[in-house]
Amino acid sequence: MVCGDSPLAFRLVDELINRYDEDVTVILRSKQENYGPRIAQLSRVRVIEAAAPDNAAFLQAKLSTARALALLGSDDAGNIHAALLAQDINPELRLVLRLFNTSLGHRVRTLFADCAVLSDAAMAAPSFVAASLGREGPTHIRVSGRTLYVVRRDEVAPERIICGLADTTDSTHPDLLPVTEHSTDLVLAFANGSVVEKPVRRRPSAFMAALRRNFGSVLNRRVAAAAASLFVLLAIGTTMFAVFGGYTWWNAVYETALDVAGAAQPTDSLPVINKITQVMVTLVGISIIPIITAVALDAVVSARLAAANGPQGPFRDHVVVIGLGQVGARVVAQLHDLGVPVVGVDRNESARGIPLARRLGLPVIIGDASRDDTLRAAYIGTSRALVTLSSHDVVNLEAALTARAIRDDLLVVLRLFDNDFARLVERRFNIDVSRSVSALAAPAFAAAMVERQVIGTIPVGRRVLLIAEVPVGDGTGLGGRTIGEVEQRTEVRVIALQRRTEQRMDWQPPADHQLVPRDRLMVVATRTGLGQILASSIVGGSGQ
Repeated sequence: MVCGDSPLAFRLVDELINRYDEDVTVILRSKQENYGPRIAQLSRVRVIEAAAPDNAAFLQAKLSTARALALLGSDDAGNIHAALLAQDINPELRLVLRLFNTSLGHRVRTLFADCAVLSDAAMAAPSFVAASLGREGPTHIRVSGRTLYVVRRDEVAPERIICGLADTTDSTHPDLLPVTEHSTDLVLAFANGSVVEKPVRRRPSAFMAALRRNFGSVLNRRVAAAAASLFVLLAIGTTMFAVFGGYTWWNAVYETALDVAGAAQPTDSLPVINKITQVMVTLVGISIIPIITAVALDAVVSARLAAANGPQGPFRDHVVVIGLGQVGARVVAQLHDLGVPVVGVDRNESARGIPLARRLGLPVIIGDASRDDTLRAAYIGTSRALVTLSSHDVVNLEAALTARAIRDDLLVVLRLFDNDFARLVERRFNIDVSRSVSALAAPAFAAAMVERQVIGTIPVGRRVLLIAEVPVGDGTGLGGRTIGEVEQRTEVRVIALQRRTEQRMDWQPPADHQLVPRDRLMVVATRTGLGQILASSIVGGSGQ
């Protein structure tokens, strides 16, 4: 049973029907709203219309006979309330909750006997972050005491490679878990504590950042030319003191510095050349000091404004994030953690991510991202990438095209729901990367509903690989097979084995190991492959 009419709900229902061969009941507000029409058109779906997932709706949907319930509302409190009601009706029910607040989710999970708490925003955000930085894989996963990460084969030592993941020669249609291992250029590897990525520069203090920006804004071309001329005059003055005034070079520099600071003392006995030089240097000092004072004062004011409203421009080499909802909030936070400058844009001042962005000291622009002036206010022309994360495909596309009109070589990462539409957009409009939040998250939600622990997901383009644990039960189709046979018959790679007599994980187990009941496998699989191996793990299942 699924509660919701969002894109994630549609993807999840489709996944349960086509990947896991399940019959699904959906509770939604209306068949005519949001993704209700698409959900109603799916086969093997029973739709219950209700204003909210309450007791009446659950009784009408026959929740007492359901095996699992996914609550996918956008309100965390509403999902928790519905879960409590559902548990009263069916205490044995498997619950899968969508919560934005993952720290709350960890505490809530203990309230229920059988519950998984997932966040589609948390699953999808790393993929958008990686794409905005021009990286293939965002994934670092901590499992069974080891950290695994996704990397290019030529960027890691062979002995650290666990398995090949994909052949990305065709970036639009990557080949996931191909039969030929050596053809993969994207691999899963052990982290060994070394720096995998290029080090990220530490963020400067608010004052220093503001000082650097304001030198750029105050010192426009004319002011910069004037300042350069003044410094040239200072150099000439120092030379004149040393060559014609009888000073050593060190004393010439000393005398020039004092005169610039306004400490010049009139002396009748000085030679004429020294008097001329002293007057010139003093006038130059009078001209320079206001420029330095203005820049420093402006930097102090800007730093104070930054503490309240986020830093003021101009910006360079930053990422512009449009849409500060659930996904956008996580993207800006992760980019900030990586030390990447971010400018957020949202038309709604009450968007979830705006308080977070301001708390982090990030600039936020309230406005329509499809307008040229809004994007220019975000300094799109000097940014490193644009990430559009609105929940509306058309809004995202319009913002992307407007940005490309300003700067045609801009890296654009687009959030789009429809895969076919995304492929057309990438090809026709030369958009670099498109991602679907629901497509990235739905496989994990579906796997959680069939009571198998999905440890993590690995986005590869618009597709996804799953990391999951699969038990070998008595009388199942996995018993008696070798690991090599499991991998040959399914789109699965076994990366670790917990033998029934041991507590530790055996990484990269031998292919000739014969599986026995109570063994536990850790696998990387496509959605199809996970469905096949899960079918094999059921008593009487063959997975064929």
